[in-house]
Amino acid sequence: MGAALNSVRMPRGSPADRPAFFTELTAICCRITDGQVSLTHSVSAGLDYALVGPEHAWLRDQGRTEYVSATDQEALEAARTLAHLEGIIPALESAHAVAEAVRRAPASKDQLFVINLSGRGDKDTDIYREN
Repeated sequence: MGAALNSVRMPRGSPADRPAFFTELTAICCRITDGQVSLTHSVSAGLDYALVGPEHAWLRDQGRTEYVSATDQEALEAARTLAHLEGIIPALESAHAVAEAVRRAPASKDQLFVINLSGRGDKDTDIYREN
């Protein structure tokens, strides 16, 4: 997620493997080489955070979840596609999940995708309009 996946400003959900002690809890955190928490960026304010919480970190460590990233542009394009095809304007946070489904769909012809569209896209219309 974010402007660029390889930038210093990695967003929440970016590949991060090292546990960090952050705000009095142990979690997975995007960090720069000296151990400091990295700056983040996402077109979605709800994803502009360097921390993956302890429950999600535990689920990942148990192999029960997989976390992936989408750029701002991928999320915006996925939102436009969903709005055009289904008439649904997703919240920007959910648009990132739609982007991953769009990415996986060509190799998954016989699979069904279920995406939880949390939130409301109407609150993000200014951002959609600007981009």
